[in-house]
Amino acid sequence: MGSLPPPPSTSRRPPETPPSSYTVLASFFDPSPTSSAPNWIDGYHPATNSWHRVTSVPGLQPNQILKGFAMATVANSIYIIGGRKCGKAAARNGCGGDEDLEAVGRVWRYNMDEATWGECAALMAPRFDFACSVVGDKIYVAGGQCTIGNVRGSSCAEVYDSVADTWTSMAHMSTSRHKCVGVTWHNRFIVVGGFTDKPVSNTVSNMLDRSSAEVYDPEGDRWQLMVGLWQLDVPPNEIVDVEGELFSSGDCFNRWKGHIETYDAKLNLWYEVDGSQCQLAMSDAGSAGKRLYLTMAPIGAQLYFLTGYSVAEESRRLRSVVHVYDTSASRDGWRTFEATEEEGEKELCGHCCVVKQVL
Repeated sequence: MGSLPPPPSTSRRPPETPPSSYTVLASFFDPSPTSSAPNWIDGYHPATNSWHRVTSVPGLQPNQILKGFAMATVANSIYIIGGRKCGKAAARNGCGGDEDLEAVGRVWRYNMDEATWGECAALMAPRFDFACSVVGDKIYVAGGQCTIGNVRGSSCAEVYDSVADTWTSMAHMSTSRHKCVGVTWHNRFIVVGGFTDKPVSNTVSNMLDRSSAEVYDPEGDRWQLMVGLWQLDVPPNEIVDVEGELFSSGDCFNRWKGHIETYDAKLNLWYEVDGSQCQLAMSDAGSAGKRLYLTMAPIGAQLYFLTGYSVAEESRRLRSVVHVYDTSASRDGWRTFEATEEEGEKELCGHCCVVKQVL
């Protein structure tokens, strides 16, 4: 098998300047055993190719981190929803790894204009590794795991009214799912893939459930099962809607497959986008080493891939590189922004989200 071509040089053509009102938000934590800092949120500005520290995640003590939560935006606010609270065991006893403490039901709202946090109504059921997406001014969540130490997922779902600050229960999905992915498509909340809890002996049924999706009908409070909307029995990493089309770049075990895929609703089939092959590898970041994170953000017709690499021979230094793919381009859709470096280590906690501020 041949190797994938490297991404094109940034000097190939000048990048198109995106609107300055967009910010991509991502939550990180420092995995080093000497750090006791909880999660924080960084903001990436596409117009200037720059990062800045936005805020710290509330509700955590030193040596605690939050994983498996959802981060969503409604208007000019960020919501941190649920998650799995962990203790940094390495910082306390040098044994390495993190200790699961509890499933979290708390919900926090950060006002971007006022730079302030406020606590919202809690989830009806604590959960982590669940599907989440925004439809209008409502936040939908479904599935996930509700207790620590129990591998079973959940089929329950609920919706948050950001105006009334209330959660309302929804009909249960047809099967329990965790590590499932949520996306809004044609103004519908869709839960894609996920691990299910059917007996291992029921292999065929398990594969059908894992490679299916459920579409929520808010008028009838019911779910429609769509078999085959996801073609793998491994959950997707991220699925996003770009101008009415669904795009994916990998699964939860392999976040970047080497190309972008899009969904054909008529054929009920995912296929590779022509010209989307790209290596997104160390050569993009000069002397960088291992890739530490990758997350995808849609802005207009473009997909932003935010990546971070360790710097070779410098364990406490990180190089960030942003690659952009124009889904509307007939050819030469990729471009890569100049890499930026920073001191310290950081790991991504969940998926990023995009906020468009009214200037």
